[in-house]
Amino acid sequence: MAQLTDDCFAFGGNLTKVDEALSQLQSILTPIVNSEKVSLERALNRILAENVVASKNVPADNNSAVDGFSVYFDDVELGTETRLPVSGRAIAGIPLDRPQNRGEAIQILTGAVMPNGPDNMRPDTVVMKEDCAIDNGIVSFPAGILRGSNCRLMGEDVKLGQPILKEGCWLRPQEIGLAASVGRSQLLVMRQLKVAIFSTGNEVLEPGSQLFPGAIYDSNRFTLMHQLKSAGCRVKDLGILLDDPNILSNALASAADDYDLIITSGGVSTGDEDHVRKVVEKEGSLYFWRLAIKPGRPVALGQLKDTPFIGLPGNPVAAMITFMQIARPIILKLAGANDPVRKSFLVQSGFDYKKKLDRREYVRVQIKTDEYGKLVAEKYERDGAGILSSMVFADGLVELSEDILCIEKGDIVNYLPFSELGL
Repeated sequence: MAQLTDDCFAFGGNLTKVDEALSQLQSILTPIVNSEKVSLERALNRILAENVVASKNVPADNNSAVDGFSVYFDDVELGTETRLPVSGRAIAGIPLDRPQNRGEAIQILTGAVMPNGPDNMRPDTVVMKEDCAIDNGIVSFPAGILRGSNCRLMGEDVKLGQPILKEGCWLRPQEIGLAASVGRSQLLVMRQLKVAIFSTGNEVLEPGSQLFPGAIYDSNRFTLMHQLKSAGCRVKDLGILLDDPNILSNALASAADDYDLIITSGGVSTGDEDHVRKVVEKEGSLYFWRLAIKPGRPVALGQLKDTPFIGLPGNPVAAMITFMQIARPIILKLAGANDPVRKSFLVQSGFDYKKKLDRREYVRVQIKTDEYGKLVAEKYERDGAGILSSMVFADGLVELSEDILCIEKGDIVNYLPFSELGL
């Protein structure tokens, strides 16, 4: 299913830059799921599998944007008060049942279709109710109204035949609403990726159980499960597997038969007890990537039968950040999404920092406002890749590119909010 070549992730001595890795991924991966039709109620956070073209104009006709009075602008007195007789009423869904003549005003409510007129003429302006006075069936309003005021024109939002949604886009509430506005009740979307996730380790326990000396609670599985769900995946939790090659082999083989993707954290480096690595190498293919990234660096990509495998670092922060930067783009591409353009913002650094050359680093920060109203990135007090509390403190990451050696307080830095990273 996944289109991976056998040497595309080959291990080498040099660290791979993040942008190079992402570029390579986009060139070699193709979607692995088919499509299905869903109702608009089920379309949220799905990936569109068709181009949507407007089958009608929106609005379908000229209509009023406010409650007021429909008039011909050519009947408006320039520089002085205008007075016109009110001789009809139009409301949304019940238009005026005759043409509107020159020299008269029609009471009109928000959303009502602008009346037709005789001889291919048509009223073109709406005066707001708040600007008008009514006395004995005569509406008056002061000078200053402009031609076309408060009138929404046919097709000003969407024109008949206009492409409105592109295949591969992520469906948010606004895309779904736009589809509904042209009469679509269903959309063709990509089927959600079915992802199996598990943790390994004799020392890893479920939260809530009694810890023994040297044991830890499993946090990675839960953070990664919800990161996967934020990427639109259907997730199957395989729990915690013991460090036993036979148990791991059976679980991985079964998952490869039933799921589109397998993902885990830890257990894929070169240590003697890294049984996940050994099983994947034995049962399929495993390609290591050493990324020039902190926190992070080791990411394993491979295949079991035709099912892709992603192994993330074991440290909680490293697992989360490499998921954001590497795993999430892989998942979206496999699921048929367009390559997302993640927006970053320039903010002022509230800290000093030194780093290595040729390595991209992500600093956990919280955005605050200084006394002058400027946005300032404040760094968490500690940097460790295992300090998960830093991700709770942070609302995003400062991205320091490979060519930066240090920054000083007051420098302008590149800020990636978590909202752009799927959190």
